[in-house]
Amino acid sequence: MSPPADIKGRKRESGAARVLGSGTSGIAELLVFHPVDTVAKRLMSNRTNVSFGNLNTIIFKSAAQSPIHQKFLSLFPGLGYAAGYKIAQRVYKFGGQPYFRDLIDKNGGDYFRNTFGKKWGGLMMHATAGSLTGMGEVVLLPLDVLKIKMQTNPDALRGRGFFRLLSEEGIGSLYKGWGWTIARNVPGSFALFGGSAVTKEYLFHLEDYSSATWGQNFVASITGAVASITVASPLDVVKTRIQNANFNSSEGGFAIIREMVKTEGVSAFFKGLTPKILVVGPKLVFSYTLAQSLIPFFGKYV
Repeated sequence: MSPPADIKGRKRESGAARVLGSGTSGIAELLVFHPVDTVAKRLMSNRTNVSFGNLNTIIFKSAAQSPIHQKFLSLFPGLGYAAGYKIAQRVYKFGGQPYFRDLIDKNGGDYFRNTFGKKWGGLMMHATAGSLTGMGEVVLLPLDVLKIKMQTNPDALRGRGFFRLLSEEGIGSLYKGWGWTIARNVPGSFALFGGSAVTKEYLFHLEDYSSATWGQNFVASITGAVASITVASPLDVVKTRIQNANFNSSEGGFAIIREMVKTEGVSAFFKGLTPKILVVGPKLVFSYTLAQSLIPFFGKYV
């Protein structure tokens, strides 16, 4: 069966194409960038000043004095949780955003176009659909929490599997920081999809964003990724510190913010921003470019 047409009559991809394209991008991202993600999470979780002298310990932790191959392997903690989270997240985020976009266009497209104009109305629908997708992403939070703990605080999980953790700690402990996650995801996803759409609209003058070439998707993804990481950085630092704490920790987000301002200064909210843009940015650009290119590709066949 051929893919359905959207409200404007343009061909849009089937659900199977969206799942296949976004899922493939998630698998590829995991294989290439999990060590990079571990480094970024450990830098964000560090509460001391980073210097050349302590960087080795911050990044490699207990493997800091080990041979180089053991150091490299130490950057792959929580790979099982990471696989479950990353693949599910990318399928939901990159495959789900077009559904939200279609839903908004169907029920409120005229409002957006009348309020913001034809071009900006379309851009705002893309960005708003991204925000809604980011908000719903909180459902996957338990896998993200476990991945982060394995990367930054493995002692909290040592000797305990997933179901034992559920019975001992309760499902609520795995949703710790859910409010801060939503607060980070909404503007971050808005900037990711909005920045990409602005680039395709004004730089490449595309009417149908799914017709973008691989190179156009790549450039648009860079814009969206840098905007997303920068906008979400302050809340991402708070979220990461909540999630990497021991399960019995009762320290909340506002307490973390007060302590950060008091002991580390306001610049702490952007701690690790440059490394995140340099290492997490390419990861997001990689997966988003791949998803945007693969979804239309699979759409030709399913």
